[in-house]
Amino acid sequence: MTPDQRSQLDQEGYIVLKDLMGPEFLVAVQERVDALYRLEGDSAGSEFKQEPQSHRLANVVNKGDVFLQVIQNPQVLECVEQVLGPEFKLSSLNVRSADPHSAWVQPLHVDGGALPDENGNSVCNSVWMLDDFTLDNGATRLIRGSHRWNCRPQETLADLAAPHPQEILLTGRAGTVVVMNAHLWHGGTANRTARPRRAMHSYYTRRDKPQQMYQKKYLDLDLQAHVSPRLRWLLALDDPLNDELCAKTTAMSGFLK
Repeated sequence: MTPDQRSQLDQEGYIVLKDLMGPEFLVAVQERVDALYRLEGDSAGSEFKQEPQSHRLANVVNKGDVFLQVIQNPQVLECVEQVLGPEFKLSSLNVRSADPHSAWVQPLHVDGGALPDENGNSVCNSVWMLDDFTLDNGATRLIRGSHRWNCRPQETLADLAAPHPQEILLTGRAGTVVVMNAHLWHGGTANRTARPRRAMHSYYTRRDKPQQMYQKKYLDLDLQAHVSPRLRWLLALDDPLNDELCAKTTAMSGFLK
């Protein structure tokens, strides 16, 4: 990262890595994502969540070698370390496709409902553009600098889906990756075009926080047995604290239901 990139990530909360994926790798990811949508059908995304006027894929680390390359991309991980410090882990890898002619706007939110704490930032996300992001096809909107406001959008806004006077739209060519401090206020917009708008989200968290998807539970045992030591660390496969954190989160979710 350049000093200017570090400063932008710190101050504005995001940076854009143009054409990071490269043409061949982009096509490989696109083809695997499309194959998974065909294979999973109506159940796509059910391991995590489904939402109106969009289609999701979840537990994607488990579904192709190309995704193992995504989550350990060195340029992205350098940005993640700038946000979180050196002690971080993958929280989840998901895909979200905004349906054509959709009217639904994703509410402004911070990922995990989290605010920075006494140890600093705890969440960092990356948006991998699998299609061009345009002003009309559901590009992500964000509020620059809002990660430093120490409040959630629902605490100050009456309508989380309404346009915000300070919002910008993240547009760019397919293959571009945006890394953002996930305390930044952000959300997807409506896709008013005739084609889906696909994006992949590689989401990281500090090691003292639970994973969004408990990787040790969802990953095939054969995959777990053959990944590199570095990848085992990134997935927190041998981390007793992560086991404890995820167990508590699961128990609390069951209690709340």
